[in-house]
Amino acid sequence: MLGKKVYFAVILCVLLAVGFLTTSFVSFYVARELLEEQISETTLPLTSDNIYSEIQRDLLQPIFISSLMAHDTFVRDWALSGESDPDRIIKYLAEIQSRYDTITAYFISEELRNYYHPSGIIKQVSEDDPADEWYFRARDAKKDYEINIDDDTVDRSRMSIFVNYQVRDYDGNVIGITGVGLSVSSVSSVTNLIETYQNRYGRTIYFVDNEGHVTLRGSGFGDAHSLHDRPGMRLHATKILTSPGASISYEDDGHTHFVNSRLVPEFSWLLIVEQSDYSSDARLQSTLFINIAISLAITFVVGLIAYLTVRNYQRRLEELASRDKLTGSFNRQVFDMIFDQATKTAKRQKTPLSVMCFDLDGFKEINDNYGHPGGDAVLREVLTMIRQNVREVDLICRWGGDEFVIMFPETGRQDALTKARSLADQIRQSPVRFGRDHIPITISAGVTEYRDAEDLDTLMGRVDNALYTAKASGRDHISIA
Repeated sequence: MLGKKVYFAVILCVLLAVGFLTTSFVSFYVARELLEEQISETTLPLTSDNIYSEIQRDLLQPIFISSLMAHDTFVRDWALSGESDPDRIIKYLAEIQSRYDTITAYFISEELRNYYHPSGIIKQVSEDDPADEWYFRARDAKKDYEINIDDDTVDRSRMSIFVNYQVRDYDGNVIGITGVGLSVSSVSSVTNLIETYQNRYGRTIYFVDNEGHVTLRGSGFGDAHSLHDRPGMRLHATKILTSPGASISYEDDGHTHFVNSRLVPEFSWLLIVEQSDYSSDARLQSTLFINIAISLAITFVVGLIAYLTVRNYQRRLEELASRDKLTGSFNRQVFDMIFDQATKTAKRQKTPLSVMCFDLDGFKEINDNYGHPGGDAVLREVLTMIRQNVREVDLICRWGGDEFVIMFPETGRQDALTKARSLADQIRQSPVRFGRDHIPITISAGVTEYRDAEDLDTLMGRVDNALYTAKASGRDHISIA
């Protein structure tokens, strides 16, 4: 077995080495011919896509914060109660601004049209004021929220990104707009990515508005304040500004410059990436040698990792029988391993993780009355029913006997409780057929939510206590810890 693993690693290294070296040499000889096509059709669009992806990622948190505010029952109830105590909403907005480090947080009510801000009531919005047009546009929009860039209502000298989220009453009617604002410069990962691409690849990256004014740029951009002021771009400015995406080239100082533009719809800006065709044989040769060295190093590392991975997984597969034969559920060993990964993911993504522990009420009597074949049939049917009513990401584990555990990723305690009740209802309403008999089944369950830095034993101790509480309350009960 050891020889086969070494043989596999050696073959993999040879294939990787041949592939890397062939690619490196072919790339060297065709680089000069393919450079222009690569820059215009691949490199610059890919740079635009990466920067656009960073923009979308940076906007996820303020969108999430605004969504939480819009669905906060405090905000709804306060607005529906007639906005009688403005200090309460002002303190709430100040807390949001402080906790999430935004430059502003706000709520505008539809009834009184008051603009609430951490510093107080700023103004009353009006349909006659062009500066308030954004409110009525967001209020009447079909989408729950919109993103726009505008001057800050409090500080007109500051350009800000706003996430405007509709607040609806319990009947679904819009009763106001809430959200947060962040400065354009706070989209830090985009700024860092711009600097990285400029320094590493000699690309020039900047943003312009729909009139061609430069709105965001990296260091070393120059003094141009408009697309029309940039040498070589004057003749192409109209084409770029009137198209959501364009690829052009122009000559300047003896070199060809390639330009790619794409629309950033969240800001109504154009992202523009430029790169010169300058490249020397010395640089290509240096790149070739570096590629060969890196390829050999990667080949060695990948071969070593492949060998170690095969060895380690072979050990695990030999040690673990991953699923329970009767019910098809995972066993406790697999649950321990997946639980560790799930907690790390929940911590990294800041999402909740809940666990449900249940067993079948009166399972011993079922075995006594119908024998073990009847008990086995009940377990199989109940677990089949549960798998049909949970998500693919939910993990079902047989903990022992007729006790099972379900892990719900990205699910809070209350949602897990709702799901547990739904499963209990489904099981209660679906007696198991065994021969000519229909065996009524109910379950008792405990539900709890994972706490940060909590180990599995502690979590299972809490959910077991909840299960015992449910059992003590009689059959067909669910308790939450």
